[in-house]
Amino acid sequence: MDVGLVVLALAAVLVGATLQRISGMGMALMVAPTLVLLLGPVTGVLLTNATAVVSAALVLVAVRRDVDWRRYALMMPAAVLGAVPGALVVRAAPAAWLEIVVGGLILLGLLGTAALHSVPQVRGAAPTLAAGVAGGFLSTTAGVAGPALVIYATVTRWEQRAFRATLQPTFMTMAAISLLAKGALGATGPAGLPPWWLAAGIAAMLVLGITVGGRLSRRIDSLVARRTAVAIAVLGAVATLVRGLVGAM
Repeated sequence: MDVGLVVLALAAVLVGATLQRISGMGMALMVAPTLVLLLGPVTGVLLTNATAVVSAALVLVAVRRDVDWRRYALMMPAAVLGAVPGALVVRAAPAAWLEIVVGGLILLGLLGTAALHSVPQVRGAAPTLAAGVAGGFLSTTAGVAGPALVIYATVTRWEQRAFRATLQPTFMTMAAISLLAKGALGATGPAGLPPWWLAAGIAAMLVLGITVGGRLSRRIDSLVARRTAVAIAVLGAVATLVRGLVGAM
């Protein structure tokens, strides 16, 4: 296992956990590209899902009072509908092509948000259900539901404080659904679990990052933190996409 990529992955977890505590998102966006590069698309996304469950649960403890539970309850059943085809894609797709899907979905989702600020506000249950389906699919295939939810929040003008808080149980549940869907459909891949020392290192960086983020949350603008996470995630997505394209040739 490449030592440089291990260090990069642990650093990504630390920064991602810090950003998630500050802005409500950033963990999966930071971690998925680096873990896919380190462990391959199947195991990398699987570990990203597990990391997302733990980090969101830890952050939820601090922001639980601001969660929009009604919107969350509407979105989650739809996430199951997206997770099932996502798990089938993970099981069937060759590794190189899955890397292309992972990198491409993250990149397109992130870049697409930049063009949505001028779109008229949309209302009703349909956008919430669509966001749930898209988030479940993205979480299962790419380990990242954030792009779909950022697009949804942009077009619905979701208030930032409630959005940040509601992301935590949403990320946690979507990642858990993804893990269950992959296990049930045999889409966990032949590589198995990552080394125990890597899992222990990731857990330590999670706790440290959330602790640091809690202390910085009152000093750093959440918008700045979110933009930083998105920018770094774009670079990681590009690297994953390029690796997949090279592998497919």
